Amino acid sequence: MDNKRLYTPSTIQEILNRHGFTMTKALGQNFLIDGNTVRGIVQGSGVTKEDRVLEIGPGIGTLTEELALEAKSVLAVEKDQRLKPILEETLADYDNVEILFGDALKLDLKKEWEDRFGQDPVHIVANLPYYVTTPILGALFDLDLPLKSLTVMVQKEVAERMCGQEGTKDYGALSLFIRYHSDPEIIRQVPNSVFIPRPKVDSAVVHMLVKDSDPGIPKEKFFRIVKAAFSKRRKTILNALSSYGFSLTKAEIREILEKSNIDSIRRGETLSLTEFLVLAINFPHEF
Repeated sequence: MDNKRLYTPSTIQEILNRHGFTMTKALGQNFLIDGNTVRGIVQGSGVTKEDRVLEIGPGIGTLTEELALEAKSVLAVEKDQRLKPILEETLADYDNVEILFGDALKLDLKKEWEDRFGQDPVHIVANLPYYVTTPILGALFDLDLPLKSLTVMVQKEVAERMCGQEGTKDYGALSLFIRYHSDPEIIRQVPNSVFIPRPKVDSAVVHMLVKDSDPGIPKEKFFRIVKAAFSKRRKTILNALSSYGFSLTKAEIREILEKSNIDSIRRGETLSLTEFLVLAINFPHEF
């Protein structure tokens, strides 16, 4: 292979044609063909020569190549075994890259990482297929590894929900899930024109700096309350919680809200992360 960078559209098409590779819609395969976007994702991730990266979904290696140039090492997880000969070719010059074939939602990523790098910090970078964005984010935050940051490209509307602020239409359970774990920020808008094949929607890149401190509240308890608050979005927080099926009376829930200094006529979408955390603290352990 010559020294052309992988994000050159003609180079990508030549590689795909030579290997007879066709994208699979079911896997959400859309490959980047724009150098500015590739460089912007890696620069926005903050990854340095001292950092190790876990990449989800390398595709033909376009983003992987840029990561290999900037990071200490890259462990890339690819679901599609058909990409093996392509990745062996495109990343042949990078001895700091390892490709692990398998489903990121089924592999024991904690074991795979620790077998290679022990307790070295993890920086995750990914171009996530739209159809598995939420489950993959959930799995990555649950890895129980020294996770430092996640930088992901997702559908634009999903990115806006991930970074949604209270009181807006984008704010919901996903926003709170992301903020429970990290401080998120949209760092780049990505038009659909920089992919082949071109998807129907635009994308955005979200950088999430993982919080150092544990909120100190069981995750299951916190998110059960969040889910209840948004289950009836148009109802007041009191009515939403009361109708969710908790083993608490409406009067008991009203008392919990008062103790949490939350007006019972507010809607769940107006409550901040801090207010939800306080509410979770004041809920009984069994409810």
